[in-house]
Amino acid sequence: MKKVLTYDIADIVPYINWLYFFHAWGLSGKPAGEKEKMKQEALLMLKSWYGKYHTHALFRLMKACSDGDDIVLIDDLNDQTNGQTIRSEVRIPMLRQQKVSADGQPNLCLSDFLRPIYMEKTDCLGIFCATVDAEIVELYRHDDYQSMLAQTLSDRLAEATAERMHQEVRTTFWGYAADEKLTMEQLLREDYQGIRPAVGYPSMPDTSINFLLDEILGMKEVGIRLTESGMMTPHASVSGLMFSHPKAHYFELGKIGEDQLRDYANRRGIPVELMRRFLQSSLMKK
Repeated sequence: MKKVLTYDIADIVPYINWLYFFHAWGLSGKPAGEKEKMKQEALLMLKSWYGKYHTHALFRLMKACSDGDDIVLIDDLNDQTNGQTIRSEVRIPMLRQQKVSADGQPNLCLSDFLRPIYMEKTDCLGIFCATVDAEIVELYRHDDYQSMLAQTLSDRLAEATAERMHQEVRTTFWGYAADEKLTMEQLLREDYQGIRPAVGYPSMPDTSINFLLDEILGMKEVGIRLTESGMMTPHASVSGLMFSHPKAHYFELGKIGEDQLRDYANRRGIPVELMRRFLQSSLMKK
C-alpha cells in the first residue's frame, strides 16, 4: 500500500510538541509566562496559514524481514502475461550498536524488530516522509525574525504531520492498533505500540539512507528533493521507518568502529571513504 495524505495546517497544530519549539528558541528553562507569550505569537502566525498552505505525508507499507543487519523489503508483483507472482527484494542496510553495554543489554539494530528472513512468515514495515509547503518560509525572507519563527514552526509542523500520519497508519491503514484510544498528551509521549525512527536521528544517523527511501517512495510526489548528502529540501521535512513490534523502542546507535564502517559501506555498495563522510560524527576516534 502506498498513500499520499494532505492536511490543512489547522488539523496539524494540535499535534505540535511545543517542548521542542521552546527548546529551539532557548526557552526550556524560562518562566511559563515567557513561554506562553512566545506560543501565542506562534499560534497567530500559524492561524494566518490556515486554508492557504498545507502539510503532506507519503507512506508505503511493505512486507519485510531481517537478514542480519539488513532490512529486506519484499514486493510481490503479478505478471500479467502468465499470472505468476514475481518477487523482488530491496535491502536497507542498518547499523548496530557497537559499544559494550555496562548493564549487559544487547547491542541493538533496527533490523532486530523484524522476523528473520529464514522464517516462513514476514512482517510489515512502513516507510514514510512528511513535509510542508515550501512557500511558507519564503513569505518572510525579508524579515530575519519572522523567517526564523516560520522555519521553526515549519519544522514542528513536519514532525506533527508525521505524528498524525503515524496515528492513522496504526489505527486505519495498517490497523495493527485499531482499538488505540489515546489523549493528545499520551500521543505526544508516544504511549503507543511501535516506533517511528527518523533518518538522521540517533538510531539511524546516516542521511544517505534517504536515497534508498526515495527510490521506494518517490519523495517528489510531496515536493521533497535530496541534496548530494541525502539531506531533504524543504528543510522542514522528516523521513524514516515505522515498526509495529510490541517491544520495539528507540535507542542511540553511539559510535561505530572501522570494521563496521567497512562492512556497512560494502552492504550499501558505496566506497568506504564516501561513507566515512556520511558517518563522520558516528565514528570512533582512532
